[in-house]
Amino acid sequence: MFTGIVTDLGAVMDAVQGGAAAARFRIRTAYEMDGVAIGASISCNGCCLTVVEKGPDWFAVDASRETLDLTTLGTWTAGMRVNLERALKAGDELGGHIVSGHVDGLAVVEDIRDEDGSKRFTVVPPADLSRFIAPKGSVALDGVSLTVNEVGGNSFGVNIIPHTQAVTTFGALRVGDRLNMEIDQMARYVARLLDTIGK
Repeated sequence: MFTGIVTDLGAVMDAVQGGAAAARFRIRTAYEMDGVAIGASISCNGCCLTVVEKGPDWFAVDASRETLDLTTLGTWTAGMRVNLERALKAGDELGGHIVSGHVDGLAVVEDIRDEDGSKRFTVVPPADLSRFIAPKGSVALDGVSLTVNEVGGNSFGVNIIPHTQAVTTFGALRVGDRLNMEIDQMARYVARLLDTIGK
């Protein structure tokens, strides 16, 4: 489990197709890798991935064909920046919201505009996930815990403060970019309960 609070902005060193998995990525990081075990989970742009190899300032993760097809990992190339977060430990501060690292779908950046020093992103979620988005609710986009500002039609808005722009990939995002989206766990269970009651 994660909190959606990015703790390092890593970079893809290389991507190797084929082998034991559909793809293996090596990611450069500022993490002290001596303290990260093989088999540990790290959220990489919102995807919970397992460390399968490591060096002093990098780690490697494998991705299945399904992960490549259903997330943005299928487009990763050398040099791309990646939002990183190590797994939550019991007793850690929960600064964002509970994030599993299981991507529900791909959202698209529809608009970006300056707003009082911040940037307001308008995001279009997959149609089947729209019902899980609520004003002042939480959503994880590329592994970043964000508060939904407003919902309108088939889109929703999030405000990205300068700090978040500087320490995550949001500072370099452009209109048309795709984002790994994970809906809030509470919204998922409420929807399931309502579906059950309605039957």
